[in-house]
Amino acid sequence: MLSDDAMNTLFLQARSHNGWREKPVSDEQLATLYALTRMGPTSANCSPARFVFVRTMAGKETLKPALFSGNLQKTMTAPVTVIVAYDKAFYEHLPKLFPHADARSWFTSSPALAEQTALRNSSMQAAYLIMAARSMGLDTGPMSGFDRAKLDDAFFSGTTFTANLLINLGYGDTEKLFGRLPRLSLEEVCDFS
Repeated sequence: MLSDDAMNTLFLQARSHNGWREKPVSDEQLATLYALTRMGPTSANCSPARFVFVRTMAGKETLKPALFSGNLQKTMTAPVTVIVAYDKAFYEHLPKLFPHADARSWFTSSPALAEQTALRNSSMQAAYLIMAARSMGLDTGPMSGFDRAKLDDAFFSGTTFTANLLINLGYGDTEKLFGRLPRLSLEEVCDFS
């Protein structure tokens, strides 16, 4: 069992940040972040997520037209914005990633299954990234308020990648946090059968 401090960092005191301190996140930190994230399990080790670490002003200006207005300020001021995308042809890597069976054929024969698998597993990988960031002392602000077609055109044109979500990353400004919002109770969302 993790310590109370670790549980607080990862879950109980974790917040979605909207404001950022002017403290950079280094490329070395981003490399460590990915090294941790990539170790989280995915179905058949499919690892469909692809990450773009947008950290320069030029990158932010490229991202800006795809952002919804409510996400503009917090994204433009975040030290890093991670575009979490997924590779629609992730299965091409399965001979390397899952050599135990011909897993590639599971997905080439069913585009719908491939799409669901890529979305589901890249979402899990985004959650791993958030937890890894928190474990490293970084704060996150995940969001979905963007125009995917514009973002894909700007960052993934000519590839098999498509955007899933964005995660702002850095050192949060606690003075810009919203008050802690309620959560649904066990009785409201869980069933035991």
